[in-house]
Amino acid sequence: MGLRTSLAVRAADLATWASRKAGRGNGGMIGGLVADFIDPKLMEQLGQGRPCAIVTGTNGKSTTTRMLAEAVRGIGTVCTNDGGDNMDAGVISALLAGRDAQRIVLEVDELHVPHIATKLNCDVLVLLNLSRDQLDRVGEINKIERVLREYVSANPDLTVVANCDDVQVTSVAWDCPNVVWVSAGVGFTGDSTSCPRTGGAIVRTEKADGSPDWFAVKPLADGSEFRRPTPTVTVDPSGLHTPEGDRDLNLTLPGNANRGNAAQAVTAAVALGVPEQDAVAAAERVDNVAGRYATVNFEGREVHLLLAKNPAGWQEALSMVDRTADGLVISVNGQVADGQDLSWLWDVVFENFEGMKVVSSGERSADLAVRLGYAGVEHDTVPDMLNALRACPTGRVEVLANYTAFRDLNKALQNTAKKEQQNG
Repeated sequence: MGLRTSLAVRAADLATWASRKAGRGNGGMIGGLVADFIDPKLMEQLGQGRPCAIVTGTNGKSTTTRMLAEAVRGIGTVCTNDGGDNMDAGVISALLAGRDAQRIVLEVDELHVPHIATKLNCDVLVLLNLSRDQLDRVGEINKIERVLREYVSANPDLTVVANCDDVQVTSVAWDCPNVVWVSAGVGFTGDSTSCPRTGGAIVRTEKADGSPDWFAVKPLADGSEFRRPTPTVTVDPSGLHTPEGDRDLNLTLPGNANRGNAAQAVTAAVALGVPEQDAVAAAERVDNVAGRYATVNFEGREVHLLLAKNPAGWQEALSMVDRTADGLVISVNGQVADGQDLSWLWDVVFENFEGMKVVSSGERSADLAVRLGYAGVEHDTVPDMLNALRACPTGRVEVLANYTAFRDLNKALQNTAKKEQQNG
């Protein structure tokens, strides 16, 4: 490394250490910010010569990346951003922490994919899904689709693992010569009612065997039909179906979405040289992702934690809520990391919690309470999240929270547990 690069690395390590020592977090962002300021070419140098896979999409990035990294560890050491910091600073911090690893597996924010993937000379790109997310920061979904499509078109040697059930993702990868189509499912179709390439309506149907299908009414510019591609890999409750045959898929993580995440993680791992059976076993071993899906004890309550960040994610997470639980806390903040525009609350179906004790919580609990009221859901409003848990009966309590609410609750629960240990 040159003098500037060495200085950037040392400064980043010091900033990361100081952040952790001061209790301000794991230092994943500050270290990367400092390093990038000192040496703007650091990312390229850290990634040079190492096979790289990037996972992107509106939902499922962290889970899929965790599964893929676990699989790739079977053939060598891996550098990954398991803390979820997926923009430039977070990626640089991950590369610094894993600078001796043999391979790179990263989740990357959708809009940051083109320049990060270019700098790292990405080999495999995993496209999960695309739907609206933080309109005040990201903008409309068609903008993201165009940005990703331009990158894929400019890199014909790239291997793309794409979810063919998602119209927007299919449009991104449509012209890619090295695409592996995966039927990973899609739970939210509100942002794929029209073809991104022609503007024509999308019609959703089923094939004779019951599998999903869709097509655009208006043909493409060359007269050809824009229709769901035939997948190479499919997944359903019976297991994973690949060119190698049918395999059981017994995931620890719940939900249809995680089956789809696993299917794409396994497919990407195979593209990177991991034996398929090893990749499946790795996906099955993943039991939580940065505390998501975890169960913790709090004052006589078993608290099950779920994270959701946008309409598609909320709809999927709501399907995982145990309706037999003794209570449900729904917590919403509106900080920059969450997106300050919470109009998406009205795109989520909350109308099915009859008989459950429901508590609206978080900094924007009042906004959520209005939505729950219109949904006819009886609830209490308790902004403080620990007090919201206390408002639920003892027993099993489901918690569904957006990004910073989830983070803050996790931290509060950890501090409470430490105090209990100290008090003996």
